[in-house]
Amino acid sequence: MGHRVYGELMRYSHDLKTERKMHLQEGRKAQQYLDMCWKQMDNSKKKFERECREAEKAQQSYERLDNDTNATKADVEKAKQQLNLRTHMADENKNEYAAQLQNFNGEQHKHYYIVIPQIYKQLQEMDERRTIKLSECYKGFADSERKVIPIISKCLEGMILAAKSVDEHRDSQLVIDCFKSGFEPPGDFPFEDYSQNIYRTISDGTISTPKQEGMRIDTKTTVGKAKGKLWLFGKKPKGPALEDFSHLPPEQRRKKLQQRIDELNRELQKETDQKDALIKMKDVYEKNPQMGDPSSLQPKLTETMSNMDRLRMEIHKNEAWLSEVEGKVAARSDRRHSSDINHLVTQGRESPEGSYTDDANQEVRGPQQHAHPSEFDDEFEDDDPLPAIGHCKAIYPFDGHNEGTLAMKEGEILYIIEEDKGDGWTRARRHNGEEGYVPTSYIDVTLEKNSKGS
Repeated sequence: MGHRVYGELMRYSHDLKTERKMHLQEGRKAQQYLDMCWKQMDNSKKKFERECREAEKAQQSYERLDNDTNATKADVEKAKQQLNLRTHMADENKNEYAAQLQNFNGEQHKHYYIVIPQIYKQLQEMDERRTIKLSECYKGFADSERKVIPIISKCLEGMILAAKSVDEHRDSQLVIDCFKSGFEPPGDFPFEDYSQNIYRTISDGTISTPKQEGMRIDTKTTVGKAKGKLWLFGKKPKGPALEDFSHLPPEQRRKKLQQRIDELNRELQKETDQKDALIKMKDVYEKNPQMGDPSSLQPKLTETMSNMDRLRMEIHKNEAWLSEVEGKVAARSDRRHSSDINHLVTQGRESPEGSYTDDANQEVRGPQQHAHPSEFDDEFEDDDPLPAIGHCKAIYPFDGHNEGTLAMKEGEILYIIEEDKGDGWTRARRHNGEEGYVPTSYIDVTLEKNSKGS
């Protein structure tokens, strides 16, 4: 309808306006020519009238002198010659006026009986063609609508069938699979026995009785900010997305990384095909120099190779992140069958209070809330420092502005005192004894079975 009917109608309308303008110009030209003929005839008429009056004056002057006895013969002859001259000029203007009058009458007859009727006839034929074209366009509009009606009916039937085939349980399950976080619910809090200080004996001294590690207060567990991750019932944090999608939950991060890897592979395949095509074209140019200059393809070929290298690096980096995520998910599933106390500690680390937020400024939110101050900190001041279980090298610099985190520089060597429990954070210590949490993805970890604490 838009191309065959409406487009054709607009083109015809433009042509019709041009033709109508041409006919009107012809009518104006014919009217201007008739007006010019009338002016010439009117001028000759006025000139003839003026000459006739001059001839009458000359005749009266001659008759007056001829009847005057006192007039000389020379004056009479002069008046007679003037009369003859005026009479001759009057006759010439009479003939000119008669010719112009005859010409005007002929042009006027031609104008009103031939030229103007012809122009009106052309305008009438043009309007008749316009009417026929309009009728054809109306028919075209109707035919287009009639052809579309079956398609619309089929679409409506498809919508009805789709509405009948809606499965609310399957749809809700798709939403769940799409947005599930991969986090595990937090475990039960352990009982903290503060009454054991009552039963201390004097022989115990000032040093606190070492507690079982399973009963130690897990300062990494908190409830105060649990609502921060309940996006459905609270405010979802906002902020720029990170390149490695570490701001997302594990399951969502894995999906995003997989999608990015697939996109990069498709782009790499396109660049590879382009490189092959350029190489073939270059070979053709080298064999047939008249078809083109082979050196003109070298910049494009170099650019394509550079793009391929960049895409390979991106794929390798994203695959490393994906392997890291999949390894953590597998490690988390293995820890589900551990002991109750260890399970509680692990749940506290892997609760929705982890480091996965959409706000880049809250990237280290997990360790910030893990290391919240407690009035019972004095109870653990005399505890021995945790032994080092390995060491790590910082791949990227980390600011560590938040409480509980440890700032590090690129290439710095740190001791590992507690490995990543699945929340993306590793507890490390410097040589000077300063401890804190650092992002696992920012370090290269090497665990040592027989390492001693420093």
